[in-house]
Amino acid sequence: MTGEAAGFWRRFAAAFIDGVLVGIVDTILRIFLGGAGSAIAILVSFVYYTYFHGTTGQTPGDAALGIKVLDIESGQVIGYQRAFVRCLVSIVSGLVFVLGYLWMLWDPRKQTWHDKAAGTLPIRVGY
Repeated sequence: MTGEAAGFWRRFAAAFIDGVLVGIVDTILRIFLGGAGSAIAILVSFVYYTYFHGTTGQTPGDAALGIKVLDIESGQVIGYQRAFVRCLVSIVSGLVFVLGYLWMLWDPRKQTWHDKAAGTLPIRVGY
């Protein structure tokens, strides 16, 4: 695949933007639906990341920071199944002292655990 891997701070900023967007929806759901809103918010989060990474390779946060999550070998968008796997494994990446996310700092291909599990690499696009 061609393209430079997106660096830590760029990916962090994109994740922050996505977190704010998902957090707003989460808050609204909790206000109006209480405990059920929390469960629905988790589902919304999974749908958000799976849909955007599976369809275009970019969440709104990724698009704002010029990042696209693509198949590491072909450079193509990964589809819904692999996007869902990536989303699931990202939870594990965060649970183990955030080590799965930090892994990209010393990985030669700048992959996190969830990138490795899904065979993806976030690359810089645009600027």
